[in-house]
Amino acid sequence: MTRTSTLALASLFSFAIAACGSNNEPPTFPVAKSSATRVADPQVSTADGATFAGDNAAFALDAYRQMASSGGNLVFSPASISIALAMTYAGADGGPMRVDVVNAAWAERTYAFQAAYLDTLATSYGAGINLLDFAGAAESSRQTINAWVAGETENKIQNLLPEGSVDASTRLVLTNAVYLNAAWKTPFDPTDSYDGFFTLLDNSTVTAHLMNVALTAPAVQGTGFVAAAIPYDDERLSLLVVVPDAGTYPQFEASLDAAKLESIVAGLTNQAVVLWLPRFKVETAQELAALLQGLGMTSAFSPGLADFSGMDGTRDLYISNVIHKAFISVAEKGTEAAAATAVVIKRSSAPMGLNVSADRPFLYFLRDEPTGAILFLGRVLDPTQS
Repeated sequence: MTRTSTLALASLFSFAIAACGSNNEPPTFPVAKSSATRVADPQVSTADGATFAGDNAAFALDAYRQMASSGGNLVFSPASISIALAMTYAGADGGPMRVDVVNAAWAERTYAFQAAYLDTLATSYGAGINLLDFAGAAESSRQTINAWVAGETENKIQNLLPEGSVDASTRLVLTNAVYLNAAWKTPFDPTDSYDGFFTLLDNSTVTAHLMNVALTAPAVQGTGFVAAAIPYDDERLSLLVVVPDAGTYPQFEASLDAAKLESIVAGLTNQAVVLWLPRFKVETAQELAALLQGLGMTSAFSPGLADFSGMDGTRDLYISNVIHKAFISVAEKGTEAAAATAVVIKRSSAPMGLNVSADRPFLYFLRDEPTGAILFLGRVLDPTQS
């Protein structure tokens, strides 16, 4: 991710930053923070914004495909993951609506970070570094971070960091939390809701609580699908619902990429819509290290290969895990959703490289490097014998 795309990300969420106000950093422990002020409204060109949005959609759908392979309902926040990872990358060489997007960094209190990295956290993310005792009290530090996440998400995201996810080698945890509570522009009338059949992938049915409403909304009947963008009271947000034709869901899902999604959105036109939507609630928890490595982000997770020298001036740090939890509840009045992402960064215990362990018989050559002449040659079959 480039500096431009980092600013584009901040720009995309500028309305949310304004909505939530200043970050609520815990006052009970020291904070290392730059004196630089946050850039709440970064100026990003239309072209850069469009490029970033396209890249973000591509990432979202690539991640979706991997997550969806496990089956079952799914919810995750590509925005939360992107923001948390963007904070990591910075260290590499109006209506009844509430949207909070907040960031926090948590560091081992004895560890020194570069001033330039603190500047980036302050200007782009409004975050200082909260100082914790990972080295001496990793478990209480984990609980402190989890309590912050729960508080910022109205307790919808609990225990983001599982036991053992941070330890004495942890040097930094970067967190992002997103909370949304938004009312529909045209609410569903609860008296029109009813229990009806929902057809599953195997063509069996279950009884679901179905809501319905007649409204004017952007919608499209496409080849193999129908879609509608349900507006919230603040029309900067909408819920795009895409329903593949009966019996074609697996094929449609497999073919969905950023370009296809873009074409669906481009085809939306404002029209009369009669919408049936089940009331639903979904919670998902994911450890994303394997997923991100599968998408090509490999060196950041490898001690010795990762380069986060922009954080501390060394190449000792690496990402040990990226943990994500998300929640969504859709009902007659509107939508409540929350997500949180944590990037756990540890310090390798020793410089990493090729392992050469002479714990079995070996040959040795005492060489003159300039000429290559072998001065002595031998072998060791039993080092206890002379």
